[in-house]
Amino acid sequence: MQNVHLAPETDEDDLYSGYNDYNPTYDTEELENDTAFQQAVRTSHGRRPPITAKIPSTAVSRPVATGYGDGVTRPMTAVRAAGFTKGALRGSAFDPLGQSWGPAPPLEARSEDSPEEKIRQLEKKVNELVEESCIANSCGDLKLALEKAKDAGRKERVLVRQREQVTRPENINLDLTYSVLFNLASQYSANEMYAEALNTYQVIVKNKMFSNAGRLKVNMGNIYLKQRNYSKAIKFYRMALDQIPSVHKEMRIKIMQNIGVTFIKTGQYSDAISSFEHIMSMAPNLKAGFNLILSYFAIGDREKMKKSFQKLIAVPLEIDEDDKYISPSDDPHTNLVIEAIKNDHLRQMERERKAMAEKYIMTAAKLIAPVIETSFAVGYDWCVEVVKASQYVELANDLEINKAITYLRQKDFNQAVETLKMFEKKDSRVKSAAATNLSFLYYLENEFAQASSYADLAVNSDRYNPSALTNKGNTVFASGDYEKAAEFYKEALRNDCSCTEALYNIGLTYKKLNRLDEALDCFLKLHAILRNSAQVLYQIANVYELMEDPSQAMEWLMQLISVVPTDSRALSKLGGLYDSEGDKSQAFQYYYESYRYFPSNIEVIEWLGAYYIDTQFCEKAIQYFERASLIHMLICSLNTMYKHFSENGFHNLGLRFLVRLCTDIGLKEVQEYATKLKRLEKMKEIREQRIKSGRDSSGCPRGRRDGSAGSDSGQNCSAGSKGERLSAQLRALPGTDEPYESSSNKEPDASYVDPLGPQIERPKTAAKKRMEEDDFADEELGDDLLPE
Repeated sequence: MQNVHLAPETDEDDLYSGYNDYNPTYDTEELENDTAFQQAVRTSHGRRPPITAKIPSTAVSRPVATGYGDGVTRPMTAVRAAGFTKGALRGSAFDPLGQSWGPAPPLEARSEDSPEEKIRQLEKKVNELVEESCIANSCGDLKLALEKAKDAGRKERVLVRQREQVTRPENINLDLTYSVLFNLASQYSANEMYAEALNTYQVIVKNKMFSNAGRLKVNMGNIYLKQRNYSKAIKFYRMALDQIPSVHKEMRIKIMQNIGVTFIKTGQYSDAISSFEHIMSMAPNLKAGFNLILSYFAIGDREKMKKSFQKLIAVPLEIDEDDKYISPSDDPHTNLVIEAIKNDHLRQMERERKAMAEKYIMTAAKLIAPVIETSFAVGYDWCVEVVKASQYVELANDLEINKAITYLRQKDFNQAVETLKMFEKKDSRVKSAAATNLSFLYYLENEFAQASSYADLAVNSDRYNPSALTNKGNTVFASGDYEKAAEFYKEALRNDCSCTEALYNIGLTYKKLNRLDEALDCFLKLHAILRNSAQVLYQIANVYELMEDPSQAMEWLMQLISVVPTDSRALSKLGGLYDSEGDKSQAFQYYYESYRYFPSNIEVIEWLGAYYIDTQFCEKAIQYFERASLIHMLICSLNTMYKHFSENGFHNLGLRFLVRLCTDIGLKEVQEYATKLKRLEKMKEIREQRIKSGRDSSGCPRGRRDGSAGSDSGQNCSAGSKGERLSAQLRALPGTDEPYESSSNKEPDASYVDPLGPQIERPKTAAKKRMEEDDFADEELGDDLLPE
């Protein structure tokens, strides 16, 4: 058999033609048994199978096209351009992917001793320290943040020295240096090390290589503002403002706002007004508008306050309306998307912005309402009208309720009630809030029927109002139905688990029902919320005392006196518990402390006197018993004083002195005298209303202005006016602002009959003659000072 010799530089067509010349006919009968063909079908998708590098002459049954005999590899000149050579294939199988070569050798490791590698590792360490410092600051660990910042600064200086030795100075990483210094200055400022922070900022600002470093003068101005160095703060704010280009409008507005606040701190309100007016004309915002109102309020410009309030109302919130989150169709996919975005982070930010705007408007209205008009009521009405015409329509109702609360602070109970009653025809939310306040007011006045009625109105208007449910429970509690009261308190807690009033009241209810374990559980839960509440601590101690656990009671009373160390009742209670346990020394200590803070408690004085008798210190006991006798004598003197004032027409004055003295001393008779004083004040108001209803604007009866009605008409008119002036002076005396007074302005009943009868001429007593010689010498007694 002859071998077919191929030309060295023949191509693939020549190769096939040479093979075909040798075997012109192709045998297709044994293709299924031809392993080479089947291999070509499986691996090359029908293409010609690769040529083996070495084919033994005995391994084939037909001639094979090879370059050389005896298994010599055939040259592959057709694929030489791809990089395959016969030398590479000689003695090995065809492996174009180089899989038979094995894994690639590992990369040559960099030398850690090279200067470049040391610089790179040190730079990486500096960046890590800066990041760790920032993370520690965000977590609140300011001390660790400062340590990390200092360490980063030290390593960065080492890095700069090494880089100067290896490369040229212009290759220094200025961004890294800037971040290290800025972080260090920030951490100094956070740790209130202001001198070090200013020095570090000064290093950055003076370096001309740091671009845009001039804006850091704002930070320096903030530090001077914290140090109350207002002149330097303004100086650095203005320097920063000069170095910030006009295209950065938002940053310039913020700096100008800082300048305005600093001017307010220094009392330069005209300069502050200039800054805030410029801000409100360029980019109005809530803070600038509120500060502008404060500035005009400081200088007392009413008209400018009104205009500034209108500007504050007109500041756009740039938030979506609630209607956007209402599904327009019943598509479940749309409803699911709306529910998902209804409470997302963006919506929460919008709520916070709206709440902040309402807070600013409410505060501004409360500030300017008493001064922009003749009275605070007229000023509130003006603010309410302005708010109603703006985007804050719902806020107008809150202003009306706040107006009623202002009436309460001025002790004008009737006006507060009338203002709140206007909300009975409003929507459910406002009606519930107003009815809740009315119920609370009537409850304080012990008018439980009215309190219950308005509590029902509040609950019916808004069943999920915890305050309304609590007030309803209070009215039921006052009637003695403790089980029903507990149900209302429980419902209030179900609606709002943070309603501490309901939780406290349900604890008191369980005490009334003698369910001490449940009461203790309620007060312990409340203690977890209000850690330093003296009332809660006392209730826990009292429950333990009722459970006959004096050790726990004493422990909680000790916590109570750590919160209010001057509470004489708690100290005497603790002394009583130690006395019941037989520890006389500890009992004496706490009883003595109670006596020191409140030396008029008869029970404490008696115990101390008995203790000194038991310990054979009779002279000490005599001192305490003498004090007790003096207190008893004082009580007798008070009664004598009351009778003296009553006999001489000064019934109100005597009662007021008695109420004040009994309150200061802690006598039990204070409630009796307060009730009498309250009743007398109501009678006086009714009498004054009757007088006003029967007189003209001059204060004299109609038809008697000419004196034709009798010779005593002028005297009666003069006595009435002088009596009113005397009442006004008596109300101005110390102690006349007690909470027992009432300012009821109800219209008198037409069928009212004066229980004192007609006015009679009373002879002057010696006491009255003495009174004419003092400051009230030009006054005469009015009808309101007559005895009962």
